[in-house]
Amino acid sequence: MPEAFYRLKAFLSERGTAFRLTEHAPEGRTDLASALRGHALADSAKSMVVQVRTPGQADRYFLAVVPGHRRVDFKRIEQITGGKKASLAPAQLAGELTGCVMGAVPPFSFHPDLTPLVDPDLFDRAQVVFNAARLECSIWLAGSDFAALAKPHAAAIAEAELVPA
Repeated sequence: MPEAFYRLKAFLSERGTAFRLTEHAPEGRTDLASALRGHALADSAKSMVVQVRTPGQADRYFLAVVPGHRRVDFKRIEQITGGKKASLAPAQLAGELTGCVMGAVPPFSFHPDLTPLVDPDLFDRAQVVFNAARLECSIWLAGSDFAALAKPHAAAIAEAELVPA
């Protein structure tokens, strides 16, 4: 799905954001991709499509972005959104909303029905690294640049640490 890759690069370039692209063996698991790229797991932006159901309303979809060493807190997303049931969206639907295969989803949304929710703990990192809409390519950003791009969508949505940062 090369369109998502090119759209991501254009998004960053148009905003004057300095970034570095690296190619590597294909990998979609955040922990394995971080090891492959050679950086701390906490520097990874892990992105997942979350479906929120509320009785009497259409389902809503959110791009939940958390540090790589933490998990999405679905109960917290329910509280923030006023939903009754938050869960991962079906893979096919997530692919349609992101234009990516799962594991390659960057921490930015380009679909009007996919609202980003970014955990602000990522804003304190010196660097933020994520798959660039492809499993074999990653983008490295300064944490301050990532924060400037993602802050409008900040929400504390990560569970407690899985492993030390």
